[in-house]
Amino acid sequence: MRRREFIAAFGGMAAWPLAARAQQRMQVRRIGALMPYAADDPQAQARNGAFLQGLQQLSWSLGQNLQIEYRWSGGRPADTRRYAAELAALAPEVILTPGSAVLAPMLQETRKVPIVFAIVPDPVGAGFIDSLARPGGNATGFMSAESVFGAKLLETLKEFAPDLTRAAVVRDPNTTGGIGYWGAISTAAPGLGVDVTPVNMREAGEIERAIAMFARSANGGMIVTGGALAVANRNLLVALAARHKLPAVYYERYFAVSGGLLSYGPDYLDQFRRTAGYVDRILKGEKPADLPVQAPTKFELVVNLKTAKAMGLTVPPSLLARADEVIE
Repeated sequence: MRRREFIAAFGGMAAWPLAARAQQRMQVRRIGALMPYAADDPQAQARNGAFLQGLQQLSWSLGQNLQIEYRWSGGRPADTRRYAAELAALAPEVILTPGSAVLAPMLQETRKVPIVFAIVPDPVGAGFIDSLARPGGNATGFMSAESVFGAKLLETLKEFAPDLTRAAVVRDPNTTGGIGYWGAISTAAPGLGVDVTPVNMREAGEIERAIAMFARSANGGMIVTGGALAVANRNLLVALAARHKLPAVYYERYFAVSGGLLSYGPDYLDQFRRTAGYVDRILKGEKPADLPVQAPTKFELVVNLKTAKAMGLTVPPSLLARADEVIE
């Protein structure tokens, strides 16, 4: 063999292990995401963006070392069940599931694929996990505010409108969060001198009729609790409160930014960023059963002064003083 050919051959042999190791280091990992929102919903994209930001901060890059299979159900139960089956069949290394409405069908489809959830109100009470400290199965993640937080929403609304004697509580009756929040609010209501009325979130026409009927009497207000249906009907709920001049408090900042009067609740964008940390740990070998479920760590009160002025309402100084954000 000529000297030049020998050097070329040897160089190729030496380079092959390096190339193989580089390819191994750049192995593309596969995860899934079952999202209970419409794919083009701005709030959904903000949450997904926070999740992707968290992954990027942990050196995961789409198209390089990470692939995500998304399914967007738009809050439709039939689509959610179908997409849960599809993702389970794909067998990704971990699946993200925001909310009880997608976590429940995902667990029905697989008890093997690791699942990281977000904004689930009562994962123990719903039977999703054994305990917060030791989940024990294939799911772990981040819970939303506990059900007792519902009483805080009522207290905030009453502070804004001291003459309030009635409140419509908009909730999803088919989720543990909707049931739990209603229970906490209805328990706290007599002590605050407020009669509460449940308004079930099913379809837009039903919500509109229920709120219009409720608004016929004076001294009323509205509380919107969390869930995929609340996200899907966000603009309608804000518009109904304005149309009927109902002081309303919402569970998340995004509602106030979208024109709602008040919001008080966990910083869900922060929670979505934190889910990336659990996805990262599972991809690196840890098991969901050993990762404790975490509660919200950041809460924020947002007041929309522009909306208050448009509705002819005065914001109490005590609320303004405590607000984390004031929209003018």
